Amino acid sequence: MNTLNHLAVVMDGNRRWARQNGFLAKLGYSRGLKTIERLMQVCVEEGIKELSLFAFSTENWARPKDEIEFIFNLLEKVLDESIERFIQNNVRLRTIGDLSRLEPHLQAKIKRAEELTANCTLLCVNLAISYGSKDEIVRAVKRCIEKGLEPNEANISANLDLALDVDLLLRVGDAKRLSNFLLWQCAYAEICFSNTLFPGLTKREFKKNIKEFQKRERTFGK
Repeated sequence: MNTLNHLAVVMDGNRRWARQNGFLAKLGYSRGLKTIERLMQVCVEEGIKELSLFAFSTENWARPKDEIEFIFNLLEKVLDESIERFIQNNVRLRTIGDLSRLEPHLQAKIKRAEELTANCTLLCVNLAISYGSKDEIVRAVKRCIEKGLEPNEANISANLDLALDVDLLLRVGDAKRLSNFLLWQCAYAEICFSNTLFPGLTKREFKKNIKEFQKRERTFGK
């Protein structure tokens, strides 16, 4: 049976879920927070140590300004209200992506949250913000050059935002694509696709995907 240490999730379909249920589109993100809580609970129950969530992509900056502001106000609210709960539950928060594009006060809150939860060991939640995998790889190569390192596979991997291979990538929201998420880390990841829009993802379906992963044969190209 395969061991699932690192799960990555593309959280797609928040706006469509809201529209289908008669809500304002951006309120789907608020409902999506409840789904994140369910995912974290299942990760703890299943002994999964790393949960990577695609929260906001480099391409998402092209969305309407009011929607972007709503998303980051929601993130700020989580940072203000939930970090103590993270600490109590022994959950670490780590962010990946080009955070330089965020407002300075939000960058400071993210840094503080990371510092406060740095010693938590039960589960690490990697939140991808202003993230694109191609951008991450380019920045990793630049770091290698700045450090005088040869840009080979080992050095690039060590200088990524997240130097950790993904075991299972779960893509929800009925699309069948990777959407520029953790391309390097997903080189030999198993992939599950779900037609469920992210706010509607249940613990039952989530566990079903984990069981499917555990039964698969992983050869890593050998």
